[in-house]
Amino acid sequence: MSAVEGTRLYDLAKAGDFQAFAKLLTWLERAPLKDALGIPALLQPARAAFRFGITGPPGAGKSTIVARLIGSLRAQKLRVGVIAVDPSSPFTKGAILGDRIRYSDHYLDEGVFIRSLGSRGSLGGLSSAAFLMARAFDACAFDILLIETVGVGQTELDVLHVADQVCVVLVPESGDSVQAMKAGLMEIADVFVVNKSDRPGAAGLVREISASIHDGEAARAVEVLQTVASENRGLERLTELILLAKSKGSMLANRADPKRLREEAKALLRAQWESALETKLSKINAAKDLLTLFN
Repeated sequence: MSAVEGTRLYDLAKAGDFQAFAKLLTWLERAPLKDALGIPALLQPARAAFRFGITGPPGAGKSTIVARLIGSLRAQKLRVGVIAVDPSSPFTKGAILGDRIRYSDHYLDEGVFIRSLGSRGSLGGLSSAAFLMARAFDACAFDILLIETVGVGQTELDVLHVADQVCVVLVPESGDSVQAMKAGLMEIADVFVVNKSDRPGAAGLVREISASIHDGEAARAVEVLQTVASENRGLERLTELILLAKSKGSMLANRADPKRLREEAKALLRAQWESALETKLSKINAAKDLLTLFN
């Protein structure tokens, strides 16, 4: 599809057409970068959704927390978008997109839009397309955008450059790895959630996290919450923190931050270069073809 088609879809989506919005997100994922950036409102939105990133290791309960947050935010009459990133197979490039099962209670709600997305081999916990898709949620008058990354560890930190705030979800069994995570994942959080806190070791992990974030010159104003998301326990405070951060209204300033823009450009350019590389690699069938990479 051309840039003209992308602009047409954007105009329809902004007018409230959910089907056009779905097509716009797919177009942004597949379109040449120059065409995608040819929609001015994506680069300079008049308003912005508050983006709340949710990350953490696999199995921590991120999807269950997102599902609960959707319900509590909708109770506040807010329009809620979700980008849920699943890992793509290194062989087929496909993704299961299983988060849709956990969000099934909200599919018929016209105030909720959920978009699953494969990671497409990205090493940062997000697909590069998530940067542009998040801009579309800004432009189309959503109030909150929840961004769930793939299960991540120490270095997958792209969500930091997309979200306005970041929540790191851990489980009691994560305690032994907190020290190893301090150099990466532990430093990006605005709030920590120790989920499945009915398990042994939860209180100890809370103390360990608190000691890490309040240590010396690196001390930060970060909350540590305990939840049991499967039973909808302990999430009221997380909802309060999201609403409080949203009320500060710093989203447009965040979108214009030069450091964030550079990171966004890096992710988009990297995806463009990788696509060009894949095209070249597909033409290699013999040793002599290796020369084509350098010509």
